[in-house]
Amino acid sequence: MNKFDLSGRVALVTGGGMGIGQAVAMALGQAGAKVGVHYYTSEEQAHQTLDMLNTAGIDGALFPGDLTDEETARSVVEGIVAEYGRLDILVNNAGSPVQMCRIEDCPTELWKRVFDVNVHSAFVVTRTAIPHLRLSGHGSIINNLSLSVQTGGSGGAGPYAAAKGALHVFTRSLARELAPQVRVNAIMPGVVETRHHEVFSNPEKLADYRKQTPLGRNATPDEVAQSVLYLASDAASFVTGSLLDISGGRFLR
Repeated sequence: MNKFDLSGRVALVTGGGMGIGQAVAMALGQAGAKVGVHYYTSEEQAHQTLDMLNTAGIDGALFPGDLTDEETARSVVEGIVAEYGRLDILVNNAGSPVQMCRIEDCPTELWKRVFDVNVHSAFVVTRTAIPHLRLSGHGSIINNLSLSVQTGGSGGAGPYAAAKGALHVFTRSLARELAPQVRVNAIMPGVVETRHHEVFSNPEKLADYRKQTPLGRNATPDEVAQSVLYLASDAASFVTGSLLDISGGRFLR
């Protein structure tokens, strides 16, 4: 019996249009799941993701919208359930630093926006999804955190780190509340070479990160996606409330 087989299950990946989200959508689909790909600003990339899924023979659908708007967030979850009749896996991947800013200089509106994008959106999507995940018999939630949960963030990533820290506690609270019907876990990727770091980092920093990592390199999106597949599958049937460190040994020092 293949415990990584997700045949018959339905997954929703928020922020699934590009980067880690795109890789997660592909990994879950290749394991047999039908995949709902949520996107907001990355419409072109989301359509590319859907094309990739379809080319691989995977049943996928797009669900656009700003998840910081509660009605939109609810409609995304309700949309995938209407499309496929169920929901088994929720990957809360959508998130962004929004803007780098030291906490002492951070305007209140920016602070609120960072928490809206990274925490409130996940809360509303998850709250709407819970009844469907309970019914599935295989309910699993995976929240995407950040290396900054361990480091506190650098270069003005403090608000983002604080939001991701809140998402970590949210994970543990949900794991207690939803057991045994739904498992809830989180991943903490190290530096993953995606567009995120093209926007919020630079080549020199990326080179430094490689030197700081015992494995001597940064991660690929697919390496993170395979960890999500594990947590979503029956291979992790006794894993809940856990934080999976995918940092290449960054914190061994």
